[in-house]
Amino acid sequence: QVHLVESGGGLVQAGGSLRLSCTASRRTSGRYAMGWFRQAPGKEREFAAAITWSTGITRYADSVKGRFTISRDNAKNTVYLQMNSLKPEDTAVYYCTLGVTTTGPWGDDWGQGTQVTVSS
Repeated sequence: QVHLVESGGGLVQAGGSLRLSCTASRRTSGRYAMGWFRQAPGKEREFAAAITWSTGITRYADSVKGRFTISRDNAKNTVYLQMNSLKPEDTAVYYCTLGVTTTGPWGDDWGQGTQVTVSS
């Protein structure tokens, strides 16, 4: 089992920025990517962004493309999500998980999540 810890959430005004971090306790064989997902109240969890550990290939949901940037620090087993030009509809709990590729499949291990609240 891999332990994932997210941090960096908070309350920000629309148009502001936040940087989220996700650190994995260890790298897992067969899990070559890290993904960020988010879940707003009353909605299903949805994909936001993903990156591969080795090559840094990225993928973004259309809703965040051009505003969010995902990056990684392999030495720290950490992936970052830089979120700019935040909108109220970005309000959600953000989670990270490991996957085989940037399109999944995704693992069963999830972090505890970090709350992002964007006020209008």
